[in-house]
Amino acid sequence: MTARMKRNWAAAAVVAVAYAGQGVFSQTAPAAGPVTAAEYERWKTELSNWGRWGKDDQIGTLNLITPDKRRQAAALVRDGVSVSLAGDADTEKAVDNPTPYEFTMLGLGTDRIGVAYHGIAHTHLDAWNHISANGVFYNGYKPDPEAVAKSGHQRNSIINVKNGIFTRGVLIDIPRLKGVPYLEPGTSIFVSDLEAWEKKSGVRVSAMAPAPTSVLPAPQGSTTTPEPPSEKESTACR
Repeated sequence: MTARMKRNWAAAAVVAVAYAGQGVFSQTAPAAGPVTAAEYERWKTELSNWGRWGKDDQIGTLNLITPDKRRQAAALVRDGVSVSLAGDADTEKAVDNPTPYEFTMLGLGTDRIGVAYHGIAHTHLDAWNHISANGVFYNGYKPDPEAVAKSGHQRNSIINVKNGIFTRGVLIDIPRLKGVPYLEPGTSIFVSDLEAWEKKSGVRVSAMAPAPTSVLPAPQGSTTTPEPPSEKESTACR
């Protein structure tokens, strides 16, 4: 296992903001076991936030991170340790990185970097116009495919979070919970696992007052072996 592959577990997906006030993981999702197609289709309606913040909303549950929540989160800082969720710019083509960073020096102090960043290899933040269900995106946005191909999306851009996401981060360490160095590809994580981590760590994921809104870093990289975080790093992420 190369050092590059070991490092490649950065949080690449959009952070999942927990939104239930009384038990974040107490929605209708099963505690364990496979999800059926019928359940998945039902959740699209039962767990939908479309229209919750108005028909023009473009940031979803990030609306829960209010100025008060940011102040609450800032008050939790004890050691001031900065823990990055980013991976190094990877220029090596591999089975888990088919489109590596393209790096070219243009002069002594000038360079060019190009990347097709979607996938699990490169750290990035997906926007609400990245994934659709039958051509319909968050909050009912349904663009014309030809218009998008010509000039891009007109809604749900990543620019909507250009000021950053600042709140309490909760690292849910499922490998540590299960007593293994990493999860094998294809390992499922169920509601019962998330609740077990809450109990083991003594940290409760929250979205509503009086606790600060929590975001859950989502480690990526199904073919990689992550370096386990140190005890100090794990504590700092709570």
